[in-house]
Amino acid sequence: MTKRPVTPTRPEAHTGWNPLTLAVLSAAWIAAFANWPLWQALLALPETSSTRGALFIAGFGVMIAALLTALMAFAAWRFSVKPAITLCVLSAAFGAHFMGTYGVVIDSTMMVNVVQTDPREVRDLLSGRLLLGVLFLAGVPLLLVWRARVQRLGGLAQLGRNALGLFAAMVVLAALVFALFADLSTTMRNHKSLRYLINPLNSFYALADIGLRAKARPAGPPLPIGADARIAPRPPGTHPPLVLLVVGETARAGNFALNGYARPTNPELAALDVVSFREVSSCGTNTAASLPCMFSHLGKTRFEARERDSENLLDLVQRAGMAVLWLDNQAGCKGLCERVPNAQAINAAPGGTAPGVQLCEDGECLDEALLVGLDARLAALPAERRERGVLLVLHQMGSHGPAYYKRSPANRKPFMPECSTNVLQQCDRASLINAYDNSIAYTDHVLAQTIGWLQSQSPRHDTAMLYVSDHGESLGENNLYLHGLPYALAPREQKHVPMIVWFAPPAAPAARSVSACLREQRDRPLTHDNLFHSVLGLLGIAAAEYQPGLDAFAACRAP
Repeated sequence: MTKRPVTPTRPEAHTGWNPLTLAVLSAAWIAAFANWPLWQALLALPETSSTRGALFIAGFGVMIAALLTALMAFAAWRFSVKPAITLCVLSAAFGAHFMGTYGVVIDSTMMVNVVQTDPREVRDLLSGRLLLGVLFLAGVPLLLVWRARVQRLGGLAQLGRNALGLFAAMVVLAALVFALFADLSTTMRNHKSLRYLINPLNSFYALADIGLRAKARPAGPPLPIGADARIAPRPPGTHPPLVLLVVGETARAGNFALNGYARPTNPELAALDVVSFREVSSCGTNTAASLPCMFSHLGKTRFEARERDSENLLDLVQRAGMAVLWLDNQAGCKGLCERVPNAQAINAAPGGTAPGVQLCEDGECLDEALLVGLDARLAALPAERRERGVLLVLHQMGSHGPAYYKRSPANRKPFMPECSTNVLQQCDRASLINAYDNSIAYTDHVLAQTIGWLQSQSPRHDTAMLYVSDHGESLGENNLYLHGLPYALAPREQKHVPMIVWFAPPAAPAARSVSACLREQRDRPLTHDNLFHSVLGLLGIAAAEYQPGLDAFAACRAP
């Protein structure tokens, strides 16, 4: 009987790096270098200035490395370890840049913004600093990882190593949590924002949270609202209402001269009969959170706790029989306008009217493009609905950062010199404020032009304009930039938003007291919760969802 020859083990099977070793080294790199915003924040705390504080920071770093090792142990196989390391390292590198550069943190709402970011916004965030940071934090380790030869161990042998690595990582993690529990619990309780800086675990946790919440909500269309919506009878001699709602972007109330700001950022609106409410709070600190919330009938608290999505203000107005149009100069309506007529400002209006190159360039438009062809867009809405009333929504680009200098044209920059880069730390504070204030001054011009257009519609409609921003912005206060911090941790600058209203001068002199009445209430605290009900009140729509107590204008509305 002939014996089968034994195939010798190939010597290269046990040469090179074990996948688990690559995972451990990558976890250590991420913990040590890609978490520099976390270490910077910890070092700035007074309680970490002692030797005990230094030991806590070092132990915290080992904890992060151990947790990353435990996670990557599941992917520490010959063909999966390099892609897994690439995902972790790239996520950490990009996260470190944005957290360290702009002072933002990464939670579920921020990740929603990331997912919904369009190419125009991505372009504004690109910079040489981003490239250098990613090349160092990701390029260097990934070059070494992808050049490394990986051992070809058998499945059981590698499984044993991975299990041992996972067990060791969890033991180290548990031991450090026990040893540092007093400092860890105190620091995390007193400085809650630190938990959103643990990189890239913050991004992974946020994505998992988004997925779980989406899965928990029942599939299907949103719950209908406004089943009993009806248009209240108009007094004799009045016209159908035309309410133009301007949704601002990244405008902070504190930089509006109408609210007491020392600089003349609102010269055109100041000459018009407008009322600016000075104490208005947003529903969120970013567009993805604020926009759906401010158009909901639920209010902030109930909206955030909802188990299923509902229809919004636009749906109810359309169900009542009025015409609705959403016109966008942003990254979209976050699903709000899917069931109503909608268009992008860059696209031509019916009849071929399109913004010229002076307003639109490289796929991005200044906000005056929203007004181009507006007559044609209005005329294209169903006539039978227009005769009952119209709600037009203009979604601005506003003061979207970090490229504030792009938000105003060259001939409308009253404050110079301005910061002309998207790396805000490279600018002195004065030029940064100049660039931002120029965007507010341009919004002032756009709103004045909007009022001028509404005045041209007065022979056919009773017109009104309501402007409110979705959220505010940080401009370097406490080393914070942009927006998007968790609401409970966000500074006032990210939540304090402008709200301005204008009504066409009424025919009856007695009704002129409406504006005077509203001015007496302009310091009354309001929130985005008031928007839904205030717009319904302006349009004269009755529905079960309408709450007069939340209508900001109800107490002053003329009979």
